Amino acid sequence: MGDTPESLSPIGFGAFKIGRNTGTKYAGEYALPDSTAVSRLLNGVLDLGVNLIDTAPAYGASEERIGAAISHRRAEFALSTKVGETFEDGQSSFDFSAAAVRNSVQRSLRRLRTEAVDFLFVHASRDDSRILSETDVVPALQKCRDDGLTRRIGFSGYTAEAFGAALPWADAIMVEYHLEDRSLEPIMAQAADQSISVIVKKGLASGRLPAAEAVRFVLTNPAVASLIVGSLEVEHIAANCRVASEVRVGMP
Repeated sequence: MGDTPESLSPIGFGAFKIGRNTGTKYAGEYALPDSTAVSRLLNGVLDLGVNLIDTAPAYGASEERIGAAISHRRAEFALSTKVGETFEDGQSSFDFSAAAVRNSVQRSLRRLRTEAVDFLFVHASRDDSRILSETDVVPALQKCRDDGLTRRIGFSGYTAEAFGAALPWADAIMVEYHLEDRSLEPIMAQAADQSISVIVKKGLASGRLPAAEAVRFVLTNPAVASLIVGSLEVEHIAANCRVASEVRVGMP
């Protein structure tokens, strides 16, 4: 993927729905697809030219299903996962200790059937500033990068204060940004000015916003490297990719 944000496709694929359907923030319920449907979906997404796949240990079976379905195409996409949060028996738990981070990464690599990921993010809870200031998560991430387990490290959180604290060490940030929440725009601009990749999550406000309008809004912000979109239908991702292409072609 190189070292520049421009090497990422403007639409990335969020793999939450292929692994978990309980304790979600989506308005509607959905059934988990079977392994055949997951393989068809993930391979279809790559065939569209999407080259960023985002997952996490907190996304249930997502990592394992990605590894089973598209590890043979690993050279075609950047892979993003996270540390800090796990989801088991219907509950999230958090552990940002150095040992937990290392164990989480090694488990993720086994599930994903890869030797390294391209992005490794802190999967912060709401007390995101405390996590950065009072735990060993940052040096643990840096050690993972030094050891070749990830190519880049980053922060996925909530508050401008925490994102500001992450900018001195992060290669990337993952922010919630959409038409109903523009509060992190200054941080996004600052990150882009420092050549830190800005990846947007929840750009459709967990499905509450019209897709085409939401995608256009997010991707007209020049700070944004990629917008993560989740769906169980290749056609929905394809429609978002078409909108993204129109936006990026029209940008200076």
